[in-house]
Amino acid sequence: MRIIGIDPGTALMGFGVIECHKTTLTAISYGVIRTYPEQTTAQRLLDIHRELEVLIKKYSPDTMAVEQLFFNRNTTTAMTVGQARGVALLAGAEYGLSVHEYTPLQVKQAVTGVGRADKHQVGYMVRLLLGLDEIPRPDDVSDALAVAICHAHMGNTAQVFNQGAMG
Repeated sequence: MRIIGIDPGTALMGFGVIECHKTTLTAISYGVIRTYPEQTTAQRLLDIHRELEVLIKKYSPDTMAVEQLFFNRNTTTAMTVGQARGVALLAGAEYGLSVHEYTPLQVKQAVTGVGRADKHQVGYMVRLLLGLDEIPRPDDVSDALAVAICHAHMGNTAQVFNQGAMG
């Protein structure tokens, strides 16, 4: 199963494409989609959509995992990140991907075993789980890979559970 993980953002949207084969996880590609403050909001969202289309066409993921938003302070930031997140969900649906959403707590729990893990712990475990030489930077990239890993773990659990229930 090939998974594209998304850490939503307007200035930087992290993405990570991983391959999950039984219990082995392999990083295929990762990075950020970058937009610029001098662009209008509409242009930024269009650029994000176009870049996601390129990634989906290039890597042919089976599924998309997107981090849900959690903001307790800045509502303006929450709104713009929510718009970028909506574009990611739209792109996934547009290309027929099954789209799954995970809270930051679920992602941290799946990747580190601790729901309150910090960014460094998440990055360290992403590096370890994917056999990378270094922690992917910026944090948006590690976070996107963590979301994909979370889905791989959740998907495998559901698959094993369903198979067990049938047999």
